[in-house]
Amino acid sequence: MIISDQSGLDKLYAGLRGLPYVTIDTEFLRDKTYYPKLCLIQMAGPDTPPAAIDPLVDLDLSPVFDLLADEKVTKVFHAARQDIEIFYNLTGEVPKALFDTQVAAMVCGFGDQIGYNSLVQEVCKKHIDKGAQFTDWSRRPLSSKQLTYALDDVTYLRDVYRYLVKELGDRAEWVVEEVAELTSPGTYQNPPEEAWRRIKLRTDKPKVLAVLREIAAWREREAQKRDVPRNRVLRDETLADIAVHTPETAEELAQIRGVGADNARGRWGRELLEGIKKGLNMPKDQCPHVQRKERFPPDRQPALEIVKMLLRVQAARHGVAAKLIATGEDLEALVLGEKDISVLRGWRHDVFGKEAQALLDGKLSMRLRDGEVAFEGL
Repeated sequence: MIISDQSGLDKLYAGLRGLPYVTIDTEFLRDKTYYPKLCLIQMAGPDTPPAAIDPLVDLDLSPVFDLLADEKVTKVFHAARQDIEIFYNLTGEVPKALFDTQVAAMVCGFGDQIGYNSLVQEVCKKHIDKGAQFTDWSRRPLSSKQLTYALDDVTYLRDVYRYLVKELGDRAEWVVEEVAELTSPGTYQNPPEEAWRRIKLRTDKPKVLAVLREIAAWREREAQKRDVPRNRVLRDETLADIAVHTPETAEELAQIRGVGADNARGRWGRELLEGIKKGLNMPKDQCPHVQRKERFPPDRQPALEIVKMLLRVQAARHGVAAKLIATGEDLEALVLGEKDISVLRGWRHDVFGKEAQALLDGKLSMRLRDGEVAFEGL
């Protein structure tokens, strides 16, 4: 079922509002634009037929946005970040009452960032044909294969959601804690002044970084204004070369690979040269700085390996993906004695941090007993 008229959308909204949860997915394109282009919205209630909404026709999507903002209806996504980014760009708001089945699956021990198809196979014993996944979703009419694929994404998501909620039990609050980042508007904002951080540069000289910050911010604003991918304006390598060589004239700028003589002599060139000048004249205390990660001390490596082993043990015992409990950087920080880290707070402390700290303090030991890891001391 595809909805391409206002009365159909209003009727769908009337049937979904007030339900305990709604499964949601989107299809979009972003290979030719800065912002993802929304091509289809799929929704399904616990017992309602799945429906696809066509946003490319003249529809008022307010009913969709109202549902997303309704705190009484749980919105169920799988790997929600890109879907939420789309809705945030359209409304300036993040959906309320969010549940991400990928996060929940990690809490339930399905591994790191399990894909939707794999999760459906595990839970529903069904196989989803992914042949339509990378088709052009902006072309109309959509094929029956495309519609089947799109609707399957919210149909089986209902069974996955119900299964995971049952499996989570008392751990449901862990998921709420983990989706906090997904529900923060800052996650979906791209301040031009921060764009330089995405560009790899083999120097930490403050003036070079100051120039890079100015010209990367210019590119970000230009890409946003024209709604084109960043690299359609200038490639990362070109920005890096400009920041290092700091051309002072249009002729020198034209010599940078990827700029071109016409661009160097036009508006782009003038604005880039202004950015370069601004960066070079930036007071040193206002220049950006890069914190270079220090090499992990070799003499602490054995302790790190033991903590890694403990993490694997505790992840298996609690049925949680190890990566969700702690990253490699978390473990290094723990071994080096840092205290303000996530593994020493909340549920992570309960399932791993407590034992890890005791192990590092010499108050806990591990040994094998009948083939199983046993703790002594805590």
